[in-house]
Amino acid sequence: MSIRVRTQTPREIAGETSATITEPETETGSPIAPDREDIPTKTPLRDPSDPLAPIGIRSPEAEASPDTLDLAPLDKVYLIWMVGASCDGCTVAVTGATHPRLEHLLQGIIPGLPRIELIHTVVSVESGPEWVHNLFMAEAGELDAPYIVCWEGSVMDESISGDGYWMGLGEDPETGRQITSLEWLDRLAPGAAAVVAVGTCATWGGIPAAKGNPTNAMGVMDHLGKDFISAFGVPVVNVPGCSPIGDNVLETAAAVLLFLEGLAPLPEFDELGRPAWLFGETVHRHCPRAGYYEEGVFAEEYGDKECLVELGCWGPVVQCNIAERGIVDGEGGCMNIGGICIGCTMPGFPDKFSPIYETPPGSLLSSTTSRAVGGFIRRMRRVSMHDKNMSPRWDDDAPSGFSRNRRGPRGAEKIVHKFYEKYQHSKETGN
Repeated sequence: MSIRVRTQTPREIAGETSATITEPETETGSPIAPDREDIPTKTPLRDPSDPLAPIGIRSPEAEASPDTLDLAPLDKVYLIWMVGASCDGCTVAVTGATHPRLEHLLQGIIPGLPRIELIHTVVSVESGPEWVHNLFMAEAGELDAPYIVCWEGSVMDESISGDGYWMGLGEDPETGRQITSLEWLDRLAPGAAAVVAVGTCATWGGIPAAKGNPTNAMGVMDHLGKDFISAFGVPVVNVPGCSPIGDNVLETAAAVLLFLEGLAPLPEFDELGRPAWLFGETVHRHCPRAGYYEEGVFAEEYGDKECLVELGCWGPVVQCNIAERGIVDGEGGCMNIGGICIGCTMPGFPDKFSPIYETPPGSLLSSTTSRAVGGFIRRMRRVSMHDKNMSPRWDDDAPSGFSRNRRGPRGAEKIVHKFYEKYQHSKETGN
């Protein structure tokens, strides 16, 4: 199915001017969406005071929170959350974020950030035609503020769905025709202030895009293409993870919002559209078990405290900050609780990291090298440890009731430390 969508300007997004919709067509020439005048936006579906009415109708009538600190031109931004092939794990992760908290964004009480009006397939109060009406308003440029599209789950190829569809998201109120999630993405993405792919399925395709899948699933970036730019000049923003760290998603959203507000430059993203400050380093660099790898000591079974590389951990090559940040409020995370890294944030997941829980082929060379070098380093450190565990008052033995044996350096170790001590203090005055 080929789709033509119009492009909205930022002014049109904010509802300052009227827009003209180019009628999309299918390959057979039949319309797939109602004409502009057929979109039921002239008469609200419900009274603005009704909490079940579309938020696009309710929001303009709502009074601003007295806690809001106005620092920028945008008072609010609509966040349209849509899904493809998803398990809803990304939604669960985002609702558990703490830095910042989702509820603080919804209340608009974070200085410098606009209030978020959430249009979410699960969390929104309204449902059915009222929920879908928000999308029609966004496409028509009738929302009173810019909107951001957040996509969760893989993009499934509707051109091979036959007579049915992979993922439906509301109906055309005039014809009753089912509108797919993919069609909404194509219709809303060009006019969005930004498009954010949330989770590995949305960023790279994830598990639904594994080899042999029947849906030709892919990530948002693959579907929209490398030349896609949002109405505010932002390429697709990718926040991977299965599920992603909720704080990563909302921190990225906050950084993009500050840019849209004109209060900060566009955040730094890497060549794949990932937030560079979150995905610039490997899991291994911040893993609490990394020191064991350096010394060539590896866990033999789950529950051991040492490095997990030989149990199938891909941490040394995976870009993710979960070992450093934790999964919820700084706590948990795969390696922090004894699990291995299976590479779920990477574009090659899952195919290039399977079979899961098998020792990575490359670890044979790296761990063998680490054993040889790290083993020597570990023993030399123990020599130093023996000496540094002795107070200068304890010439030959420590007066500890816990020890029944002599503890200090003996024999060759003692000779080594005498020379080491001479060198250590050789640059001091008087030596």
